[in-house]
Amino acid sequence: MMPPTPLAALLVLPASPAPRPRLGLAPSSRRARGTVVRAAALRALPRRLELWLPRLAAVESGPPSSHSSVPPAQPGVESQDATSGFGGGGGDGGGDTDLGWVRVFPHVLTASMANFLFGYHIGVMNGPIEDIARELGFQGNPFLQGLVVSIFIVGAFFGSLGSSALVDYLGCKRTLQIDSIPLILGAFISAQAHSLDEMLVGRFLVGIGIGVNTVLVPIYISEVAPTKYRGSLGTLCQIGTCLGIIAALSLGIPSESDPHWWRTMLYAACVPGFLIVAGMQFAVESPRWLAKVGRLDDAREVVEDIWGVSEAEKAMEEMKLVVANDDSQASWSELLSEPNNRVALIGGSLFFLQQFAGINGVLYFSSLTFRDVGITSGILASLYVGITNFGGALVASNLMDKQGRKNLLIWSYLGMAFAMFLIVFSISFPLDEDIGHALSITGTLLYIFSFAIGAGPVTGIIIPELSSARTRSKVMGFSFTVHWICNFLVGLYFLELVKLFGVGAVYAGFGGVSLLTALFAYNFIVETKGRSLEEIEMSLSPAAPGERK
Repeated sequence: MMPPTPLAALLVLPASPAPRPRLGLAPSSRRARGTVVRAAALRALPRRLELWLPRLAAVESGPPSSHSSVPPAQPGVESQDATSGFGGGGGDGGGDTDLGWVRVFPHVLTASMANFLFGYHIGVMNGPIEDIARELGFQGNPFLQGLVVSIFIVGAFFGSLGSSALVDYLGCKRTLQIDSIPLILGAFISAQAHSLDEMLVGRFLVGIGIGVNTVLVPIYISEVAPTKYRGSLGTLCQIGTCLGIIAALSLGIPSESDPHWWRTMLYAACVPGFLIVAGMQFAVESPRWLAKVGRLDDAREVVEDIWGVSEAEKAMEEMKLVVANDDSQASWSELLSEPNNRVALIGGSLFFLQQFAGINGVLYFSSLTFRDVGITSGILASLYVGITNFGGALVASNLMDKQGRKNLLIWSYLGMAFAMFLIVFSISFPLDEDIGHALSITGTLLYIFSFAIGAGPVTGIIIPELSSARTRSKVMGFSFTVHWICNFLVGLYFLELVKLFGVGAVYAGFGGVSLLTALFAYNFIVETKGRSLEEIEMSLSPAAPGERK
């Protein structure tokens, strides 16, 4: 393992990147103009919004926002004003109020529907698994019930591994559409299942689709969103997942009285897949991917449409710097060389620590915690957890581009550690029963809320930000592969550890990992708020001065 001090030093972002020679790229293809034309219908909506939203907000507006460029941060200063970077203004914001996010919002919202499906498939098995087992003939077999749930993770593992090849070759837009096929097909097969094998095949296909999407959507949002709003828009991944879980749990309430309701729930999972296919037809392609494959004219048109004409020139200059003479596909072996190895190490470590900080264990055990205070419905208990998770994600969306990724990550894990130790205290010390239950509930909800404001959304946002344009999909694929492996291991051994050591000891271990992760974030994570992806990439390049000391 790389020593802590050198790794931290290598990832300090200098004030300004070293200039690189501007090398010409191959002329852009004109065949892609259809992409921009088809996007016109979607872009028309936010443009109209920009005409009348400022009037509604005029009574609350402050001084007009400035779109002037902000000087780069000085050495040693990690956070900048959110208006720095070429997406600073985010386009014409509408005069008296800041509406630079409006043009890009429909595009990232459409993509984040994939995360809604992720959350939906997490929650869809929460209630009706017993009914499924009874109808398909494996009732009373906990191994097979666990297999139906966990085969989803196995599929996601393979989806994450294969995602980078699809993204690099087809781009984000087409990959999102194609990836909806296993999501729709898997949900349909599961809903039609009359045997265990059919159910396993359906869940595996869904897992493949989810594995690709969890890699793809953060990349798409980070590459499409203006710099100023990249963090806030990135939280749509977490918000979409939360809403998907809540939707599945809410739709699953009738399953408590209807043993066949699970088929309706799985049929319903097909609908978002069709919406993604249709919606992405009108969404823009990532301008970074277009530039990387030499379609510079199309990239410029996308930037002008969703960020504003004033931002286009600087955006294209920076894109040309990082993609010059870079028309080949990255290989996995490139993750072993600098600076990609350091970013991959950080990405894998963040997901490893995230999972072993106990989020899935706490979610599993939360229903038992609520049962102790009289909430016997597992679905209702999970709804409370889901709503808390959603509330935390909304707070994160407001703070991400104000407080920065690093601060949110540190305070999130500190809050998770405190919540774990609060639950350990309520379990380990002789307290009044009502007080003990109240502390357990408070600790559980505080843990979920703390996770949602940092550990959940920041991990998926900061990894593509630190990655280079060439290896971004590979780094994300590797990081999410680590995520799915750890997710599977925690789910497999959590109950065994609880039986062996007790809930208090296991939760204390989760709290210890949370503290360790806060220290890791403090020492090894750099702030990316307010800096364009190209600025970050050039700063981390081995050729950039000031990176090594």
